[in-house]
Amino acid sequence: MSLKLRQSASLQAPLTRSSLVYQRRKEDLWAVSQRLGLWQRSRIGGRKQCMTTDIKLGSTRLQVSASKDDIRIAAPNVDLESLPGYLKKECLLFYYPDQAPLARKVAEASSSIQLSEVKWATFADGFPNLFVKDATKIRNRHVAFLASFQHPISIFEQLSIIYQLPRMFVGSFTVVLPYFPTGTAERVEAEGDVATAFTLARILSNIPLSRGGPASVVIFDIHALQERFYFGDTVLPLFESGIPLVRKKLRSLPDADNITIAYPDEGSWKRFHYQFGDYPEVICTKVRDGDKRIVRLKEGEPRGRHVVIVDDLVQSGGTLRECQKLLSTQGALAVSAYVTHGVFPNESWKRFTASSSANGSGATDFKHFWITDSCPKTVLAVANQAPFEVISLAEPIAAALQI
Repeated sequence: MSLKLRQSASLQAPLTRSSLVYQRRKEDLWAVSQRLGLWQRSRIGGRKQCMTTDIKLGSTRLQVSASKDDIRIAAPNVDLESLPGYLKKECLLFYYPDQAPLARKVAEASSSIQLSEVKWATFADGFPNLFVKDATKIRNRHVAFLASFQHPISIFEQLSIIYQLPRMFVGSFTVVLPYFPTGTAERVEAEGDVATAFTLARILSNIPLSRGGPASVVIFDIHALQERFYFGDTVLPLFESGIPLVRKKLRSLPDADNITIAYPDEGSWKRFHYQFGDYPEVICTKVRDGDKRIVRLKEGEPRGRHVVIVDDLVQSGGTLRECQKLLSTQGALAVSAYVTHGVFPNESWKRFTASSSANGSGATDFKHFWITDSCPKTVLAVANQAPFEVISLAEPIAAALQI
């Protein structure tokens, strides 16, 4: 018996798209998958069962999550290996100096990517003095810019380059902004609040057209999924994720068969649980006690498990630390964490090192703390600092530049 999936008529692009949606009668898919034994089960408290597996469709490997009432299929980012050679295009990659290490890794990940340079300097008054090298040689070429908006002071000079490159007669233009910094300011709770996530999305939506049309904007694990609707029709936002990278890391662990995924709140669960349906899960929740926020266990059993807390970003790290304490008191064998964006303002990453450990043994409270290299200043700060390990976004970025 074979399992055939029909591509949605609204998505007739090749299978190299970062997110594919397939439709079939849900009851049939559920029944067939059970009979074929393709799925691994995971019980999520009293919630509906969710199942996840990796399957191959042609030359593309897909991650499938399904419940009896829902079926979602998402590719683990763009797969360079499945991209036919005749579809691959040469790309000139410009980058902000903070992103130089990541830019070099992106170029190493694909022979189709060549690094290009911008001269970054300032005038006496402090305003940027910028120069695009070999400007006439980028005409009719696929051009990209690897940005870092981790610090507000650097945004203006990068926008100057981002707005200029498409006007240099390039064939197409892509901005790679791994971390969308204002994502947590996405809503108005009281009259007078300013949703700066919308402001930044509007700024990026006004990138000039290139000869090939609207610019693409690649962002990893934007804080709130609804923020995709903040962008205008003059840009093409592509939302990627670091989750496939950490899934690969988890499979390589010695105790890979004893992993439980934990979510620090229901928002994180709603965001990521479809990508971890083949793991047992723990859901925490935050409750108010006067002026304090207390983390409590809502669902799941951490006892005897290596529990990995998953979230999109970390700032001060207070919630993650409280989750770790809770899970340890509930009998977790070990606690680790993964966040795509390690922002850590004011060196708050130091709260996770051995010197700040609460166990008094000289070891860290977290067995592993995985972050990506989306925030370059943090990557430099935590180098060789346990428990931090950096997972590079280079390969998914290199693949996204082929779209």
